[in-house]
Amino acid sequence: MADAILAGRVALVTGASRGIGRGIALALAKAGADVAVNYTRDGEAAAETVAAIRALGRKAKAWQASVADEDASATMIAAIEADFGPMSILVNNAGIASRGRTVADTDAAEVEKLLAIHAVGAHRISRLALPQLRQHPRSDIIVISSVATLGHAANGAPYNMAKAAGEALALTLAKEEMKHGVRVNIVAPSLTISDMGERLARAITGNDDIHQLDAKFPFGRVPTPDDVAAAVLWFVSDANPYCSGQKLNIDGAGQATFR
Repeated sequence: MADAILAGRVALVTGASRGIGRGIALALAKAGADVAVNYTRDGEAAAETVAAIRALGRKAKAWQASVADEDASATMIAAIEADFGPMSILVNNAGIASRGRTVADTDAAEVEKLLAIHAVGAHRISRLALPQLRQHPRSDIIVISSVATLGHAANGAPYNMAKAAGEALALTLAKEEMKHGVRVNIVAPSLTISDMGERLARAITGNDDIHQLDAKFPFGRVPTPDDVAAAVLWFVSDANPYCSGQKLNIDGAGQATFR
């Protein structure tokens, strides 16, 4: 590939079978990386993502593992190194939505479930991947967060809390891993075209078609996974030689809103 700026690099993208994760995985592959596609339930969608990456001439394989499962995650991380060599890019993207209830109407189990995926899961995968990431002169960890942490809107405490904890992980890792050449950054989308985004838009507005919201968003459209992937690609490429411990909000100058 003429534009293979990530040639020779191995990436793991969690939650990569659909939506934002799939968009990131494809963008990394187009830039020359081999990609490990992590998924939890939708094996068919993961296989489609793998096929799309291979069609680009890159190596790809899908691994089923919940980031909340220590043993499954450890097995996956070891298998990636055995099959592809040590990874130098990790994108912590796996996530789930909360039910949109008040704190008074939310039990602790829901909070714990979201923290287990967005925060503890990202911590687990990062910890397990660090021995591989440290083998390179330059490696990158990206945590996919949300602009929800800017406003902490009502009826979203589990999600707000989990994403904020994930950001705390990234900012801490950036300081700890600097000496090992690992850059750690945060990409925080607003509502984005994806299965989760469409469910959220439908729950809040009653609209079945997310594109009915285009006129309310900057630049006349709801952001896409490609918009998020472009930010990830910049962070992990040589275009970013020095930036670490930073957060990039994909929200059209803070104007993205659908309420």
